[in-house]
Amino acid sequence: MSIIAENRKAHFDYIIEETIEAGIKLLGFEVKSAKHGKLELAGSYVIIRGGEAWLINSKIAPEQPKNAPADYEPSHIRKLLLNKKEISRLAGVLDQKTYSAVGLSAKVKKNLIKIEIGVGRSKKKSDKRETIKKRETLREIRREV
Repeated sequence: MSIIAENRKAHFDYIIEETIEAGIKLLGFEVKSAKHGKLELAGSYVIIRGGEAWLINSKIAPEQPKNAPADYEPSHIRKLLLNKKEISRLAGVLDQKTYSAVGLSAKVKKNLIKIEIGVGRSKKKSDKRETIKKRETLREIRREV
């Protein structure tokens, strides 16, 4: 299992309380591009619409642009593959105004691409400042040692 993309900003912006692993529906050339690291999850989030989960704002640049269809859009909405129980539980959590679902990472597992979804609340400005202070103190300690 190798990680092919990661949303590093998600752990800074959100307090992740739960993670869910989901498959993603892709076209053939998108799979090849994603496996070669051309998948971006920065700013991506999950919505539930019509009893299905959708990943929005993820970008997959075509590896060979001339082989991609002429009307291909790299940031189109992609369907996530979850079972009904997982979708209903996720929908129940997302109905609360304070919770969001964001894409954390993408990995190859048994030759399939899986997206790890993080469910959590957004951090306040003071929490973000606290995180920055902790990070800086750890850097200083490492320098001294």
